[in-house]
Amino acid sequence: MSRACDVGNPAVNAFLQSLKNLGTMRLTAIAGGGVAVLAFLIYVMARMSSPPMEMLYGGLDLQDANMIVNKLQADKVPYELRKEGSEVWVPRDRKLDLRVKMAEQQLPSGGSVSTGYEVFDKGDMLGSTSFMQNLNLVRAMEGELARTIHSIERVKSARVHLVLPKREMFTREVQEPSASIILKMDGNARLSKAQVKAIQHLVAAAVPKLKPSRISIVDDKGTLLARGTDDDRTAAAETADELKLNTEQRLQRTIEDLLERSIGPDRVRAEVSVELDLDRVATTQETYDPDSKVVRSQVTVEEGEQTQDAESNSVSVQQNLPDAGANNAGAKSQSKQNRTQETVNYEISKTVKNQVKELGALKRVTAAVLVDGRYGPPAEGQKKLSYQPRSEKEMDQMASLVRNAIGYDANRGDQVEVTNMPFAGHDEPEPDGSENKLFGFDRDFIEKVASNLGLSVVAILFLLLVLRPLVSRAVESMAAQGMSDRRLLTEGGGPPLLGPGAMPPAPAAGMLTDEMESVDELIDIDKVEGRVKASSLRKIGEIVEKHPEEALGIIRGWMYSDT
Repeated sequence: MSRACDVGNPAVNAFLQSLKNLGTMRLTAIAGGGVAVLAFLIYVMARMSSPPMEMLYGGLDLQDANMIVNKLQADKVPYELRKEGSEVWVPRDRKLDLRVKMAEQQLPSGGSVSTGYEVFDKGDMLGSTSFMQNLNLVRAMEGELARTIHSIERVKSARVHLVLPKREMFTREVQEPSASIILKMDGNARLSKAQVKAIQHLVAAAVPKLKPSRISIVDDKGTLLARGTDDDRTAAAETADELKLNTEQRLQRTIEDLLERSIGPDRVRAEVSVELDLDRVATTQETYDPDSKVVRSQVTVEEGEQTQDAESNSVSVQQNLPDAGANNAGAKSQSKQNRTQETVNYEISKTVKNQVKELGALKRVTAAVLVDGRYGPPAEGQKKLSYQPRSEKEMDQMASLVRNAIGYDANRGDQVEVTNMPFAGHDEPEPDGSENKLFGFDRDFIEKVASNLGLSVVAILFLLLVLRPLVSRAVESMAAQGMSDRRLLTEGGGPPLLGPGAMPPAPAAGMLTDEMESVDELIDIDKVEGRVKASSLRKIGEIVEKHPEEALGIIRGWMYSDT
C-alpha cells in the first residue's frame, strides 16, 4: 500500500514538473487556444439551440417599443432590442402570431394617444357630454389621417392637427376649417412637391369644407413643405412660378436629349427662358349673320269691300213719293274694294361664344445652347487633346433641330442661339487604364488577392510553425514523462541485485556525461529541441536521485540484457 502511494506521487509530481517546464508563454498560448475553442463551441451550441430571430417591428417610437416589450414580457416571449430600441426581434415561428396579437391591442400606435375611431369603442361613452363627443371625433379624425399618411412610403410617422370652428350664433361670417401636419421622414428622405400636394388633397377630401390651401405641412427638421394660406394672389404667384420653372426645364431636357443622341452625352448644355401670359381672361362674344335668315312666322290678311249709292243731283217731291224708289232704281252708283296684307317674321342666325383663357400661354421663348466640339490626338509636345470646332453646316442643322423642338415662332419674337465652344476638362486625354493594370489584371484586384493570400499564408504559418509545435511537443513531453515513470515503476523488480548498496557509479556517470554532451550539441543545432531533451534528461536525473533502487535495477537489467 505504501508502495502504491510512493508510485503515485512521482507521477503527479512529474506531470506538474512537465507543466512547469513548458514555460509561461507556452502555457498561456495553450490556455488561450483552449479558451477560444471552448468559447467558439459554446457560441455554436447556443446558436444551434436558440431559435432563429426575425424582426417583429422596426422604426418604433420609444413609447410603442415600451408597450410592445411589456406585452412580450407578460406573455413570456423571448425578444431582442436592436438599433437603440427602435427594432424588436422575436423567434421566427412566433412572429406572425405576435403581430396578430399586437394588432388586436392597436400596437404600434405611432406614438399618438388616439389611433382612430377606436376611441368610440369604449363602454363609458353613454354618460359623456357633447363636448367630449366632439373632442373625441376630432381626435379620431386626426388619428385616422395620421395612420393613412404613415402608410406613404418613406414617411416614418405623422401628426395631424385639425381646427374645425363652430359657427357662432347671430353671425354671418363663417370661419373655414384648417389643418397642420408634421411629418417625420425615414432617414434623410424627402418628399417631392407632387407628394406634398397629394397629402394636402388627401386631407382636404377627408374633412368637410377644408380647402387644400388651408393645410400647412412641416417636416421633422422644421422645413416648411406647404404653406397654408387663403391669399389667392400668393397661391397664383406660386402656381405661376412653378409653371414657368416646369416649362423651362421641360424644354431644356428636350433640347439636351435630342442633341445628345447625335454628339454624345455630356457634350451639350441648354438654358431656356420663357415668358408666359399669366392673365386669366373670360370673353363672351355674340355674332349675327345678316345673310343667313329663317322665316319664323308669316301672317296674311285679305279684306274685300263693296258699296252702292243712288245718283241724286237735286231733291224733289216726286222723289219722296212712295213709288219713287221703284221709278228711280236705275239711277244708283256702285263701288268695290279689295285689300291684302301679309306679315313675315324672320329669325337671323346668332353665334354666342364664351371663351376663358387660362394662364400659362407662351408669349416668348429664348434658348441658348452650348455645344462641345471634337477632340483629336495631342499635338507634338503637348499633353492635352487638340480641339476641332464643328462645321457650319452641322451647327445649322443643330439650330434647326432646336427650333423645331421648342416650337419656334418668329412672329412671337422667339430667339435661338447655338454656339460651339470647348468644354472645360474635356481636352484631357482619357485614361487607358494601363497604369492601373498589373500583369494584365486590375491593380486593385491583384492587391486584394495578394493581401488575402498573404493573410492566409501568415495564418497557416502561425498554425504550423508556432501553435502546432507548441501543442505537439507539450503532448509528447507529457507522454514521454509518463512512459518513463511507468517503466521505472514496473521494471524495478528485474534481475536480482548483487548487493543492497552496490551501485556502480561509473556507468551511470558516463551515461549522463555522454547525454549532456549530446544535449549541448542538440542545443547548438536546434535550440528548441535541445531544450526539450535537456529538460527530459534533468527529469531522469531527478528520478534517479529520488529512486536509486529502481534506477539500479533498470541499469542492471540493461547490463544483463546486453550480455
